[in-house]
Amino acid sequence: MELDRDLCSLQEARNLVRAARKAQEALMNFTQEQVDKIIDMMREAGEANAARLAMMAVSETGMGNYNDKCFKNYFASRTLYDYIKPMKTVGIIREDHDQKLWEIAEPVGVIAGIIPTTNPTSTVIYKAMIALKARNAIVFSPHPSAVRCTNEAAKIMHQAAVAAGAPEGVIGCIMNVSVGATNELMKHPSVAMILATGGSALVKAAYSSGKPALGVGPGNVPAFVERSADLAKAAEYIIMGKTFDNGTICASEQAIVAEECIADDLISHLQRQGAHFLDPEEVVKVSKVVMLANGGVNPKVVGKEPKFIAQLAGINIPDPTKCLIAPLSGVGPQWPLSYEKLTTVLGFYRVADWHEGCDRCFQLLEAGGVGHSLSMHCNNEEIIREFALKKPVNRLLVNTPAAMGGVGATTGLAPSFTLGCGTWAGSSVSENVTPLHLLNIKRVAWHLGIPDRKPVEPMTSGGSNERAQTQVDAQLVQEIIKQVMQHLNK
Repeated sequence: MELDRDLCSLQEARNLVRAARKAQEALMNFTQEQVDKIIDMMREAGEANAARLAMMAVSETGMGNYNDKCFKNYFASRTLYDYIKPMKTVGIIREDHDQKLWEIAEPVGVIAGIIPTTNPTSTVIYKAMIALKARNAIVFSPHPSAVRCTNEAAKIMHQAAVAAGAPEGVIGCIMNVSVGATNELMKHPSVAMILATGGSALVKAAYSSGKPALGVGPGNVPAFVERSADLAKAAEYIIMGKTFDNGTICASEQAIVAEECIADDLISHLQRQGAHFLDPEEVVKVSKVVMLANGGVNPKVVGKEPKFIAQLAGINIPDPTKCLIAPLSGVGPQWPLSYEKLTTVLGFYRVADWHEGCDRCFQLLEAGGVGHSLSMHCNNEEIIREFALKKPVNRLLVNTPAAMGGVGATTGLAPSFTLGCGTWAGSSVSENVTPLHLLNIKRVAWHLGIPDRKPVEPMTSGGSNERAQTQVDAQLVQEIIKQVMQHLNK
């Protein structure tokens, strides 16, 4: 008898979790040296297969480009490894001699890793490495459009981990993908935590599963260019960030907000970097193919080059063009391109000064990127401070390509492909997620002494209420006497 495909996918999810649970029980007893050996082997495998996995991802999903996906796989392997290598994640990880405290790391347990179609292989490498660094097993649920490359990345990571001494089943991946299998994975009793990267509906489902979940919100990232900026460098970095892997990173720039006094010069620099500015008629045509009528980006254009979008919209653009830029006058449904666009299209706004620029950036964030990131090109530290103190974002990226700066490739932020957005976006974490977010921390606390107590005034038989009433009565008598004397004097 042939089993229904949905039933097969549910059973596969259960089998993978069962194997991961068994592996977890062994992995939690590993030493720091054993764990670090495993992570080093996984790093080596990720680097060695970075190019092949990049080719598989581009071929299967049709999103992004080969060179940038190679970089992302390398970044998730080598750069991440260099950052997490010195982390203590086993046993006593901190001793505070002054406060007489020990902090002891324990794994959270089996993790469900939800993988997007935009960054499938790099996200698998990243999540597998941070999970095992914290001695957690992990089971992945791929996006239906990236099943083969996601499974191949998981297989490579698993083989490397096992070769270094990790137990079989420590990394698993669903092959028969279905909504039911993903839900079964997230709600399985043996799954302790969910690492969710994907669309808003999927992240919401993760938070509604009843399990602790680390998810992210959308990133409608404004790029504000202030008059003190190096305009040539600002244009270079904005185009570099927006076009990196054809705009598939959630931290990539979505709209440029430029001060009027430097806007024309900035446009010239942007054009020299390969930007094509759309006329009003072209803005309407591009809006119709990039954004859906009911909201959200059209999946057909995610991670696509400008030439593909132009052909879909029926417009002509110079060859080569790296990015399409749409001048806009507002934010909201009337201006569809004011929302997040995971592709090679940017909005462009002119503002009178940085005060108006601050307001415009806030409008863009409120339209769908609150809590995520904001990019600034500015050399005036006072203005940067004003933005930092007032904007509802957890990453203010200064004079850097936002896409690379947000994930920690060009900034001092933690290398990560899970960028927390905090409570502004309904996220439980506000920073870039690392192995330290996948630990339970036990604390051992010693006696420091009995606190001194201030002398307590003894209560009368009537208690404090009686004393308070006596004071009120005395004040009332004084007030009456005062009013009588005033009347007599008159």
